[in-house]
Amino acid sequence: MGLLEIRGRDYYERGEYHGSYQFTKLDDIISQFMVVYVGEDKILSKAKRTDVAFHAQRAMQELSFDTFKSCKAQEVTVPPSLQATLPIDYVNYTKVSWVDSSGIKHVIYPEDKSSNPKNFYQNNDGDYIVDPVATLTLGSNVYVLDGDYSDILVHGMRVTSLNTVGNSVIGDISTTGGVTSITLVGYAPGPPGVPPTVFAKNATASTDQKLRIFRYVGLGQHRLFGDSSAVATTIATTVAAPAFGTVSTFEIDVASTAGIKKGMYINHPSFVNDNNVRDSRDRLASIKVVGVGTTTVELSHVPYYNLTLNEPVTFVDYEEESQTWDKFKSATPAENQDNYEDDTYWPADGSRYGLDPQRAQVNGTFYIDCVLGEIHFSSNLAGRTIVIDYLSDSLATDGEHRVHKFAEEAMYKCIIYAMVSTRANMQEYVVRRYKQDKFAAVRTAKLRLSNIKLEEITQVLRGKSKQIKH
Repeated sequence: MGLLEIRGRDYYERGEYHGSYQFTKLDDIISQFMVVYVGEDKILSKAKRTDVAFHAQRAMQELSFDTFKSCKAQEVTVPPSLQATLPIDYVNYTKVSWVDSSGIKHVIYPEDKSSNPKNFYQNNDGDYIVDPVATLTLGSNVYVLDGDYSDILVHGMRVTSLNTVGNSVIGDISTTGGVTSITLVGYAPGPPGVPPTVFAKNATASTDQKLRIFRYVGLGQHRLFGDSSAVATTIATTVAAPAFGTVSTFEIDVASTAGIKKGMYINHPSFVNDNNVRDSRDRLASIKVVGVGTTTVELSHVPYYNLTLNEPVTFVDYEEESQTWDKFKSATPAENQDNYEDDTYWPADGSRYGLDPQRAQVNGTFYIDCVLGEIHFSSNLAGRTIVIDYLSDSLATDGEHRVHKFAEEAMYKCIIYAMVSTRANMQEYVVRRYKQDKFAAVRTAKLRLSNIKLEEITQVLRGKSKQIKH
């Protein structure tokens, strides 16, 4: 019985079948394993298909990292920001290159002496908080601070002190002569019209009071102020907050969407973070803009409190950039010092001495920010076409669930070893036997997949016989 399920005409006319015969579907491997290895008088008397499927997927992941050929690649153009997002199914890179006008790839080398660390705001004492001293006036919700804090985020940062209620947030700020004044408003669940926070207890008509200002909503681990830009607008409709969890996104009408773009954060007390809103890494999720219309903004999460007509909101455009990354991308790359012979690359005599060979090239450098999932490039790569060759685990999409026929036997041996080694009361010599079979099968698969051709080797060696003139 032939293994082909399609006619030759269909194969050549329909692109989805091209090259498919060299692979075996993972589902077929699981089914064939259940038939051949599981049953009476077989290696495993009984086994659940779900267990076999789990070990088959784990075997596929492990073989993808160091045995299967890596065919994954993504082409990107380096933008002025010198950052690009890693591929969706990225696990590790094998090579990063830029492409010249002839389509030839030039290898870019990793930069291990720079990074993009977290950049938190610190006050003069080194603390990660804003602790201004304010002058309070009896009966007023305007607090005069002891300096210039004009970069504090408005419409959502929380303020606490001995003389403020629990849900006091900054409703407005103004700075005159290097002195910032903040207007506090109260915020609590319930109908609109919550009265403002008025200084009215435990104080005289004018008192100096130390405040503590910190984030109130979804700004995650971002700095408290000093962000790149903020766009202020107002709510154009009155909206009652839906029950949490009823919808995955929320759309609000605003007076203007000018300056608002996807990826910005909203700074507003209606979008309070708590443990019920978490991202894929189980961190407190930031409330982000996921869509922008003419007069509407779609947010990643629903509000907790009601939104009232003409209520002010601020959208913050915060790029997670540290001073280290900012300096790296703005400097002339050291790797532009190209070689040992061309004097145009050397500003002074004797500078070749002590040259680091890994930087004696002009291809540029990169490093990967694993937390943000971004790849950062040196400034001489701006505008270039970059190819990222990378590894995945072959489980990202259904179309990847297939195994090269050179490694099919290795898959069976990996599965049977995993099944045997995780069973109770299994003799140790039996486990060792299947472990040896697994390693032997994986070694064979590596040799087959290395794709060594004698003619190609001899062609390369011919070039080694050329005379080298000095």
